[in-house]
Amino acid sequence: MLDKDLYDSWKSRIELYMQNREHGRMILESVENGPLIWPTVEENGVTRTKKYVELSAAEKIQADCDMKATNIILQGLPADIYSLVNHHRVAKDLWERVQLLMQGTSLTKQERECKLYDAFDKFTHIKGETLHKYYLRFTQLINDMNIYNMKIEQFQVNTKFLNSLPPEWSKFVTDVKLVKDLHTTNFDQLHAYLEQHELHSNEVCLLRERNQDPLAFVANQQITPTHFNTYQSSYNNP
Repeated sequence: MLDKDLYDSWKSRIELYMQNREHGRMILESVENGPLIWPTVEENGVTRTKKYVELSAAEKIQADCDMKATNIILQGLPADIYSLVNHHRVAKDLWERVQLLMQGTSLTKQERECKLYDAFDKFTHIKGETLHKYYLRFTQLINDMNIYNMKIEQFQVNTKFLNSLPPEWSKFVTDVKLVKDLHTTNFDQLHAYLEQHELHSNEVCLLRERNQDPLAFVANQQITPTHFNTYQSSYNNP
C-alpha cells in the first residue's frame, strides 16, 4: 500500500512495472514528459484535432501508452488517495499530484534524509538480536538511503556494519578486516563471512554473561563456600 513513509519504494516499483510492460519506455516517458500532443488537420477551412483513427501507427501507440500510464498509476493507489486524484486523466499531472500528497515539499524530503543520516549514525546491535536480524535491519536502512540517492562511501558502510556489532564479535571483526578490502567488499559479503562464526560468538557471549554472575562464577570455578563468601563480599563492596 502507498504510505507516506513508503512513497519512494512505491514510486520505484511503479516505474519498474511500467518499464516491464510492452512499450514500457514510452509509458514511462508519458509520465515524465507528458502525453502525446495530438496533431491537427485542416478541414473545410477549420482546424481540428485529429481523431484516433487518423493518427499514424506511431502516434496511436503513444496515445495508448498515455492511457496505460494513467491507469497503472491509478490502480497502484489505495482508496483514500485514489479519491483525491481520480479526476486527473494526464499521467504526468497525476504522478506529480500523488508525489505532492505523499512526499510533501522538498523540506519534507530533506527532513527524511536527515532522519536517515541520524539513524545511520545511531545504528547499533540490539541485545539478543541474531546476526541475520541485525543484517536485515541494516540492509533496510541502506536501501532506504539508496532510494533517496544518499551517497555514502562503501568503506563507511562496511565500517559501520562491523563496528556496530557487540563485543563478542570483536575477534571475528578484526579477522574480517584483515582478509577483506573494506573499500571494495560489500556488507553482504561481510555478513556471509561472519555468519560462519555465529555459533562461537554466541558461546563467547554466554560465557561472558555467566562470569558476570557471582553464583555462576562459583559453579564454573567449583570453589568452596568460604571462598564464595570472600568473593561475594568483594563483589558487593568493590
